[in-house]
Amino acid sequence: MRGCVPKNLCYYKGIQYRINNQITAPELRVLSDTGENLGVLSREEALKIAREKGLDLIEIAPTAKPPVARTMEYDKFRYQKEKEIKKQRLLQKTKELKHVRITPRAALNDLEVRVKKTEEFLSEGHKVEVGIFLRGREKGNKAWGLKKLDEFLKMIKLPYQKTMEPRWGGRGFLTQIQGTKR
Repeated sequence: MRGCVPKNLCYYKGIQYRINNQITAPELRVLSDTGENLGVLSREEALKIAREKGLDLIEIAPTAKPPVARTMEYDKFRYQKEKEIKKQRLLQKTKELKHVRITPRAALNDLEVRVKKTEEFLSEGHKVEVGIFLRGREKGNKAWGLKKLDEFLKMIKLPYQKTMEPRWGGRGFLTQIQGTKR
């Protein structure tokens, strides 16, 4: 049996859990350590059952009527919650903005490498910002730069849509694309 440092609640990763004598509800729906429903019991009876087994009484659903409590080791409970949080974090797919930078004078092989990387990003569900950077006198021929950007975009075999039309930005043109569902 274990107590918590704060007076009223045990905090674990921002979630509040009352355990043992911190539980204030007079009646609780109690679950055993195996998950079996023991029914609605008074707080004293539930604490007595938990102490007999050498376990903690943890209030897992305080807003239910009556509140739900479970008899189990608090450390084991924390471990299970930590595993659930890690699993949820892994399942969340984070979509990032990936950047691909090309130059208008790049060789065909270099462009094919960039196309392959762009297709990889699109297949993973990321947005891709494609930038073509012009140097020196190339900046004076913006139509040529746009034509080269369009040629690069036509090389991409995966279906995509432009989320941002090409726009001039300092040293060249930028556009954003995102993969579409087939």
